[in-house]
Amino acid sequence: MSKRIITISREFGSGGRTIGKMVAEKLGIAFYDKELIEKIAEETGFSQKFIEEYGEHAPGTNVFSYSFLGRDANGISMQDKIWMQQRKLILDLAEKEPCVIVGRCADYILRDRTDCLNVFIHADKDVRIAEVCKRMDISVNKAKDMIQKQDKQRASYYNYYSNKKWGDSRNYHLTLDSSVLGIDGCVDMILACREKMLEKK
Repeated sequence: MSKRIITISREFGSGGRTIGKMVAEKLGIAFYDKELIEKIAEETGFSQKFIEEYGEHAPGTNVFSYSFLGRDANGISMQDKIWMQQRKLILDLAEKEPCVIVGRCADYILRDRTDCLNVFIHADKDVRIAEVCKRMDISVNKAKDMIQKQDKQRASYYNYYSNKKWGDSRNYHLTLDSSVLGIDGCVDMILACREKMLEKK
């Protein structure tokens, strides 16, 4: 079976979304990132803003979280409800068409498939800070805080739902440093790896 699905996990500010989009364009296949948020919003009735804010956060597990932060009578949090719909959607998309999926534990959700190439993008902290400053027009200190917050949230979310460690190279087929390889270099490496894996089939 060909590598129909490519999942991209990424550190904040590493260019993972851009890399994923370029890979999808070069292969002529679908790309899902913000598009997933739109589809999840349609299915759950939650606003896109709410899903953007909480869709990659692990639910709280302490008493305060249980009582006040949106858990139902069965102890299911709103994040859990988003997770369940997101999982169903990613499984359906993988079955439907070749695509690139960014974030949202797609590598773990699709772990039983043999047609996935799972990639993790990371980069030097200073390079990420500069990128976030430029992209969001914010100060260095704000960029540092945002990177720390976003990475912590992504790690907590991934670790909570997968019982694995976010960023651990053993969870991915390929880990790439975009601050060394550059955006184009990462795209080329993903395409080359995909081809190499196809040759082994």
